[in-house]
Amino acid sequence: MSEALKTTNHEVIRAWIEAREGRPAVVRDSGKGAILRVDFGQDDEQLQPVAWDEFFRILDGNNLAFLHQDLTESGTTSLTNRFVERN
Repeated sequence: MSEALKTTNHEVIRAWIEAREGRPAVVRDSGKGAILRVDFGQDDEQLQPVAWDEFFRILDGNNLAFLHQDLTESGTTSLTNRFVERN
């Protein structure tokens, strides 16, 4: 696996997601609080699209960072990402 990068920079996060044709989303009916995800267009009825402003409000409000990988070990564009605590 190539290096994982951690950021809270909204511009970097948005650019990474959009470069991979992704969209901001949350898990539907996740109960208390929203669970952030990136929707890459696969059929997943659990995901609900959200506006970028709402996406970043949730990210910041929950003190989260975006952990992502730019390239796979073989050098192709990676979709690997997750949301983690900022610590």
